[in-house]
Amino acid sequence: MPIDETLEFRPVRIAVLTISDSRSEADDRSGDKLVELLTDAGHVLAARAIIRDEGDLIVSRLHNWIDDAEVDVVITTGGTGVTGRDVTPEALHRLDGKDIPGFGELFRWLSYQKIGTSTIQSRACAVVTRGTYIFALPGSTGAVTDAWEGILSTQLDSRHKPCNFVELMPRLTE
Repeated sequence: MPIDETLEFRPVRIAVLTISDSRSEADDRSGDKLVELLTDAGHVLAARAIIRDEGDLIVSRLHNWIDDAEVDVVITTGGTGVTGRDVTPEALHRLDGKDIPGFGELFRWLSYQKIGTSTIQSRACAVVTRGTYIFALPGSTGAVTDAWEGILSTQLDSRHKPCNFVELMPRLTE
């Protein structure tokens, strides 16, 4: 789908949340990759954090950013697998927002083309809550790159046609 170059690009303010029991700022490769991708695209890094795979911590951090007028979008990386410590999708559901089921479906379809049936282990998902989009991605650099390049780069570009998430932002809290 095309980008309409006659329209003005509107940068989006994006917070990046890495969810991991083992990563630190020194080795957060997926978080670093997301920051690189979003800033290279012209968006603004609104905030960044790393927290443990604990539902209450995830929900608390997301509520803080949802309530922050300087954050339009949150992208998380990590915690979307099927092990006992992977609780990111459950945390997003606790936010009482609207699911965006097509995001996870499209992510797995794109991922399938690269990693085959292993994509079935991903519970990538998205919600919109109180006017803030939240996209939960797996914790690998490949996954965040696939999600950005295959979905988010265009859906977070105000010039993308026939439609995009940015143009809906003013109406999300109606």
